[in-house]
Amino acid sequence: METVTLRCGALHAEVLPDAAGGLGRLDWQRGGESHALLRPYVHAPGAPLPSTSQLACFPLVPWSNRIDPEGFVFEGRKIKPAPNRTGEPCAIHGDGWQHPWHVGARSASSVSLQLDRRDASPFSYVARLRYLLFDHALRVTLEVTNTGKAPLPFGLGLHPWLERRPGVSLRAAARGTWTRGPLGLPEEPIAVPPEWDFSAARALPSSHVDHVFRGWDGRAEVHWPDTGVSLAIEADMDYYILYTPVDRDFFCFEPVDHAINAHNLPGGAARNGLTVLAPGQTLSRRVSFRVRDDIAKGPG
Repeated sequence: METVTLRCGALHAEVLPDAAGGLGRLDWQRGGESHALLRPYVHAPGAPLPSTSQLACFPLVPWSNRIDPEGFVFEGRKIKPAPNRTGEPCAIHGDGWQHPWHVGARSASSVSLQLDRRDASPFSYVARLRYLLFDHALRVTLEVTNTGKAPLPFGLGLHPWLERRPGVSLRAAARGTWTRGPLGLPEEPIAVPPEWDFSAARALPSSHVDHVFRGWDGRAEVHWPDTGVSLAIEADMDYYILYTPVDRDFFCFEPVDHAINAHNLPGGAARNGLTVLAPGQTLSRRVSFRVRDDIAKGPG
């Protein structure tokens, strides 16, 4: 498995082009110790390619999370992506996670990848992904171009996995969410419940959460008190998905630009975050992960 190693100052990242173009790790070096900013993938020699659930982060293209099993209707056309994960009735996370990406330009601190899905259906596209380390931060830029013959609603996002250690807190203000149906699809729009209100930093809920939140201001912060390290996340997106399985050592905070099943929500695809791309048009999104080290900074 090809591994592209990036370094800039105290930051170290590993990109795995063959494994969905995902990240294997993002670490912060302090003295002689390494602190994981995203949950690392540990590769054993000779092991098969990791699944996306083993990665530190992977791209979501050309949509995020689930679409209703019946598909959706757009401009009078019935669009029905096939289920693409065992045991899951819905098409999920697009299909960029199911293919190797190809390395383009690279340097000591950056790499560009591309995925050519021009022969795919119903979404025909070319995606580009760039990882850049700079000034205590990782910037991820994800783009998709519609290479099909008709307009379609496209969406993008990232799916990071973070370590859930004692005392970890999250700050990520949002204005609302939805109730969740049996297939994991949104049902009724609701205000953010008090126990899920992360407008100020608070501990993760002890209950299972797997919901999309709307009206996000594009800024979040995860803090691990055991190391004094925080990870600030910024994105040009208005939604995030929070996944907190019970009794697991990880959680997911996913910046996305549209709601789950936005293709079918009242008001239409564009009103729920998706971007309608005519043939040849491109959508670009950017997410940055910036480290703050309270211990290294010292009192003050």
